[in-house]
Amino acid sequence: MESGQFAKLFWFAIAQGYQQQLLRRDHSYTTIGMSLSCVTITFLCMMKRFLPAWLCVVSIVFNLSSFAADAETSPAESPVTIFMIGDSTMANKNLIPAQPERGWGQLFQMYFKPHVRIENLAVNGRSSKSFRNEGRWKPVQTDARPGDFVIIQFGHNDEKPDAARHTEPFGSYKENLARYIREAREKGVKPIVATPIVRRAFTNQTELADTHGDYVVAVRQVAKEENVPLLDLHDATRKLVLQLGPERSKSLFMWVEAGDFPTIPNGKKDDTHLNAYGASRVCDLAVEEIKKNAPDLAALLKAR
Repeated sequence: MESGQFAKLFWFAIAQGYQQQLLRRDHSYTTIGMSLSCVTITFLCMMKRFLPAWLCVVSIVFNLSSFAADAETSPAESPVTIFMIGDSTMANKNLIPAQPERGWGQLFQMYFKPHVRIENLAVNGRSSKSFRNEGRWKPVQTDARPGDFVIIQFGHNDEKPDAARHTEPFGSYKENLARYIREAREKGVKPIVATPIVRRAFTNQTELADTHGDYVVAVRQVAKEENVPLLDLHDATRKLVLQLGPERSKSLFMWVEAGDFPTIPNGKKDDTHLNAYGASRVCDLAVEEIKKNAPDLAALLKAR
């Protein structure tokens, strides 16, 4: 081979290594093989003395570093879906026309790696009973795949007296949660339960009324009995609301001044539903609970 041809191959080796270092788009056996081929070409150039030794060494190091990065990078990760079932405190809310209410599940996607998809099925006003009876559990039954997750959070509406939604905390409520867990596991889906978030119901400057009562206890019991991870959002949000106090905690909930939003012309004072800031704070708390109690799901979180 002529020296001119070797020189062309050398510059190809340099260009190939540079491209892989910058783009890093395809960590496949093809790019690993090309890195090694480029090293071989450069080595031959050095042996034949067609190019200065120092320049050949630069090319070899450059391509070997590219090879090492390719060899250490894992293949594309399989897609994972995290299903969310629950009530208004978790649910996605309309963004147009502008209105302040958000559910904490609406912000969940931002915390996870690119191959993770959030399917938030939570709906305002649903209980563990009415959610199933309306057919809202079916997407999990039909679309979920082994390795997916489902986060289950009810309670706010199970407390309501109407027959369509009401459940008994140590009776039908626990039975409903256990059934969701069992059916998820039958699909190879990993279930996680969450306690309902607190209402902003101060009895004095330092205490909150326990508006959920035995429903919180029931979720904790189910988590233990069924051996599933627990996100204790009731305890976490209670601490947050108490920390902020009666006035500052309004910033988490739907306290809206008249005229701030055309969709709520007369304003609103709502101590149950979250605004965008409150949803963000509760989502942060949910992620901290995941890190502590749900390691399989925590592995899917972004590093930062």
